[in-house]
Amino acid sequence: MRLTDKVALVTGAAKGLGRAFCLGLAREGARVMAVTRRDMDNLEQTVKMIRSLGGEAEMVQADVASEDDARTMARETVDKFGRIDILINNAAIYDGIKRKPFFEIDLKEWDLVMNVNVKGAFISARAVFPFMKEQGYGKIINLASEVFFTGSTGFAHYVASKGGIIGLTRALAVELGPYQVCINCIAPGFTDTEASRGLADVSKYDVSKTPLRRLERPEDLVGAALFLASSESDFMTGQTLLVNGGRAMH
Repeated sequence: MRLTDKVALVTGAAKGLGRAFCLGLAREGARVMAVTRRDMDNLEQTVKMIRSLGGEAEMVQADVASEDDARTMARETVDKFGRIDILINNAAIYDGIKRKPFFEIDLKEWDLVMNVNVKGAFISARAVFPFMKEQGYGKIINLASEVFFTGSTGFAHYVASKGGIIGLTRALAVELGPYQVCINCIAPGFTDTEASRGLADVSKYDVSKTPLRRLERPEDLVGAALFLASSESDFMTGQTLLVNGGRAMH
C-alpha cells in the first residue's frame, strides 16, 4: 500500500469528492482525519465507512475559512495521529449557487465563495505547514476545476475562485519547495455528486463533447489524488492535473 503510516487530513469530507478521497486514502493505508463545517451526520458516515474497511479515521468539525478552526483541525490531527503528511483542500462553496449574470451576483455571495474556496485553502495550508516543515515532507492537494480553463456562464465568482486556487498553488509551490512540501492541483470536470445534483439534472448532461463519453464520477478523481499524495510525485509541485475525461485539455 502506497500510504502506509501516512496521515491525511481531508476537508469537505462528509460526502461527494471528499468522501471518495477519504476512502481511497484509507485503502492505501493512510490514517484519515475527516473534516466538515456542518454536515456531521454524513461525516460520521464517512468515518464509519473507513473503519468498515479496516482503516483508521477520526473526524472534526471545522470551518476552513476560520483561522482558529483550521489551527484546531491541524492540532487535533497531530494529537490523534502524531503527524500530518497529506492535506486535501476539498471544501468549497458550490452547492446552492444559482447561475446569474456577473452584474447580478450579490457581493456578499462573491465574498462567501472567495472566503471559503480560496481563503479556506490558504488558511488550511498555513495551519498544516508548521508540522510538515518540522517533518521535512508533506503533500498538499488543492481542488481547482475545469471551468477555470473553459469559463462558465453565470458562475463568475466560482470560476474566479478556482483560478485563484491555481495561482495560490503556484505561489506556494515556490515557497514550500525548500521544505520538501509539494503542492499541486486537481481540476475535475462536472461530476455526479450530491452538490451537482442540487445544481442541475445530471442525467441531462451532454457528454458528446467529452471524449470518454460519460459523466465523471467521484471515484474517477481518486487515482490522481493518490498519485499526488504518494512518494510517486515527490518531484512534482505547482502543477494542475485536469481529470475530466478529455472535455478540456491542458
